[in-house]
Amino acid sequence: MTKRVVLIGHPVSHSLSGAMQQAAFDALGIDATYELWDRTPLQLAEAIAQLRTDGFLGANVTIPHKERVVPLVDRLTEDAHATGAVNTITREGKRLVGHNTDVPGFKVALDRLVGKQKMPRQAVVLGAGGGARAVVHGLITEGFQRVIVFNRHLHRAEALVRHFGKSAAHMELRAMPWHESVIEAELARTKVLINATSIGLQGDESPIEAELIPPDLLVLDLIYRHTKLLRDAEAVGCTVMDGELMLLHQGAAAFTLWTGQPAPLELMHRKLIEARAGGIRSAEGEPVGTEPATAETPAGSGGTPA
Repeated sequence: MTKRVVLIGHPVSHSLSGAMQQAAFDALGIDATYELWDRTPLQLAEAIAQLRTDGFLGANVTIPHKERVVPLVDRLTEDAHATGAVNTITREGKRLVGHNTDVPGFKVALDRLVGKQKMPRQAVVLGAGGGARAVVHGLITEGFQRVIVFNRHLHRAEALVRHFGKSAAHMELRAMPWHESVIEAELARTKVLINATSIGLQGDESPIEAELIPPDLLVLDLIYRHTKLLRDAEAVGCTVMDGELMLLHQGAAAFTLWTGQPAPLELMHRKLIEARAGGIRSAEGEPVGTEPATAETPAGSGGTPA
């Protein structure tokens, strides 16, 4: 019987994850399909309940559901519990397990961005959604000593900081108001800037003005395109990276969780590049709202899965 994997989000008009995962299933001879489920928050519980049946291998979860899905699964892995966000679901019989593969995906991207330099210890994160939670958890476990979180709605950044209270007790983790002067001051004293909002996903806009960006930053945008933020940062001499590598590796981790087999990474990367070349810019086509959201993943996923 053909098994099903679904991406649950709202909206999910198209998916980079779908191109990657279906190609991987097919290449390894796994009889499975990857489907997009557009489900509103009111429909989420019913969608999750369907995953308990034998026809499903599992699911990806993307905005706005990454945090909402947490109480709907039976068990959380360490990364999912630590972040309070789930982007991948697997089955253990009728029981559902929530995972967060954004965390290992982010760490791969961070390591590649830093390269052969010594890992920095200070970072600024823009956004406070599920993707930002994966980023902050990754920074904490990588030994960062000062992380400042900005979000247009300060209370969400403050909630993120409270969530990580115990695990961040050894460091300075703070939420700050979204004012240009404050952002400029923090960027001047940091080494890493990570955009975990969806600003720049639709249209050519950046979450921050170009003149606020100092030279020599390491800039990671979780959005899967060469955004205005990245172009502005490049123009002043920063090292930049978009969200493709994080998306690829969180997707590969999800594939292995569903199938028990190593992911065909090169094939998945090739299909991801082809999908991007075909005009798909995001994992699930998340809208840009008044509040920065994660540019994911899955869960998308997007990301990311996506």
